[in-house]
Amino acid sequence: MKALTSKQVLKEHNTTDPNSLSSITFTHRALSDVSCLSEFKKLEKLDLTFNNLSYLEGLKPCVNLKWLSVKQNKLRSLKGIEGCINLTVLNAGNNMIQSMDEVSTLVRLRALILNDNEIVSICKLDKMKELNTLVLSKNPIRKIGESLSRVNSITKLSLSNCKIQCIDSSIKSCTELRELRLAHNEIRTLPSELTRNTKIQNLDVGNNLIMRWSDLKILSSLTNLKNLNLAGNPVAEKDGLAKKIKNLVPSLQIFNARPIDKVMKKATTVGADDNLLADAADIENKTVVDNPTKADNEENITLMNSDSVKKSKRKSKGSITMDEAITKSKKVKHDEETVSLSFTEKNENRDDTVGKEKKRVKSKTRGTSAVQLLSSDADVGFGGPSAWD
Repeated sequence: MKALTSKQVLKEHNTTDPNSLSSITFTHRALSDVSCLSEFKKLEKLDLTFNNLSYLEGLKPCVNLKWLSVKQNKLRSLKGIEGCINLTVLNAGNNMIQSMDEVSTLVRLRALILNDNEIVSICKLDKMKELNTLVLSKNPIRKIGESLSRVNSITKLSLSNCKIQCIDSSIKSCTELRELRLAHNEIRTLPSELTRNTKIQNLDVGNNLIMRWSDLKILSSLTNLKNLNLAGNPVAEKDGLAKKIKNLVPSLQIFNARPIDKVMKKATTVGADDNLLADAADIENKTVVDNPTKADNEENITLMNSDSVKKSKRKSKGSITMDEAITKSKKVKHDEETVSLSFTEKNENRDDTVGKEKKRVKSKTRGTSAVQLLSSDADVGFGGPSAWD
């Protein structure tokens, strides 16, 4: 057990006055006890990432704390956090927390990040009138229920890698929602309630169980949708899906993590390459059919004596045999395939590079939010990775 002491905190911050410190960072220290921090009455920001904390009771007196990160610890409970009534940002991801009930009284929360825990249900969030970001991905949560029925301020919701089977009706209350991440679940259809979430710009429902085109028609109501991921669903295997989606959602820019125009262009190019290979095969077949006498001649040659064979070979030295014709035809086909594959690979590499450049540009143009105060990583959205999945 390794406990943090007040003397250590003051020494590292070159001060003797506990009230002079509003921000403290102690990461990667293997700390298991930080009760001494209750002496720092003016403390507003605290980073305790990557330690060995198993409880937070020692932080209960820190009533002025606004920003707290305790991710990557050994927490099984959030007990004690209810005393931090002024918290606006809480990150307790990558722990072993089984319940989030303690946060229900934190009415000033704007960003709540609890990914990679063991939470099985979402507590009531009715009192959080300013909550704009909720990340609960990688938890064994089976349903959303009515937990979001009064949280109309939320703009980002992430429930990826859970065990959710359907998008419950309470989602319709999140009228300000702009980013919805539900990848790697067991969702079979998109509910009609999504028609109320017209501000959604980023929707990720990849790796679910959506099978039918009719289950996607609700997307036409999302008039601001720019980024859509359906990869990993059975419906994503259907031919011409990108074109249908684009017709359904004209505002769409990114489809399955790639610019949709590039996806559509690639589908057209692949079709043209298939025709080219088919033509090469027809040429090969035509060569065999149009020259039946060569095969007959070769059979006759085998019946001739050795002298006749030598004469025949000398006479036909300048001509092309059947085997050579087939070999050359196959070589042409192989070369065409090589050129086609090389061209496609170059395009894909170029598209990926362009996509990355666009992501970097967009990440620089985003405005500051409560979520961005939590990490130096940009919360990109719109086709790029989010800081919290």
